[in-house]
Amino acid sequence: MSDGVVPLASLSLTHVHYDPTDRLSYLCAWLALIPQGLCVAYATLIWATREAEIALLFAGQLACEALNFGLKRLIKEERPRLMNGKGYGMPSSHAQFVSYFSVSLMLFLLLRHTPPPTTSRRRNHTPMGLPERAGWSALALAVAAAVAWSRVYLNYHTERQVLVGCAAGSVSAIGWFVITALVRRTGWLAWALETPVARFFRVRDLVVEEDLCQAGWEKWDDKVTELKARERKKGR
Repeated sequence: MSDGVVPLASLSLTHVHYDPTDRLSYLCAWLALIPQGLCVAYATLIWATREAEIALLFAGQLACEALNFGLKRLIKEERPRLMNGKGYGMPSSHAQFVSYFSVSLMLFLLLRHTPPPTTSRRRNHTPMGLPERAGWSALALAVAAAVAWSRVYLNYHTERQVLVGCAAGSVSAIGWFVITALVRRTGWLAWALETPVARFFRVRDLVVEEDLCQAGWEKWDDKVTELKARERKKGR
């Protein structure tokens, strides 16, 4: 510019256009931030739990994003004419992201997660049953559908771009599930968990058989029970 002032740019990663007079449009703007929120959840859970399954899930998510990056530059289909976004639109990265996550979560909860049988339940923990796991899976799929639909409502993508994104994400999730199943079955995961790096970072593989909320809960509950027993003895 002639006066030496440099125009500012916005960070499009979290920048969402919506109609301020439309409440539904405002809701869709929040739905558009779910992928970013999931990335924060990924990082937090990986660091806090050190679970191999979550790290593998995130690795597949990154591979899915790389696939979307390549597909957009291969297909080179523009966004809708009255678009609210930059770059190519086919396939929708939001739709592909949430489809991968929701389908992966469903496959894990219904096929890979094997909680202990009801006969081996402890007094301080009841594992998730199949109906509960099916309910969480349905909720994840519903949220993914809402996010995908919001991209059309906000005029960032056409319906076809969103549908292709959902298909790409779902296929990626199924493919990655098969790959990780082979990694487990062939013993590569068990080998990796015994490497010095994995042991240094305390990487574990427990979530396949127990709930995330269970980690440390039995130890804490036993400690509280022991403290209460000591207090009762002192009170006598």
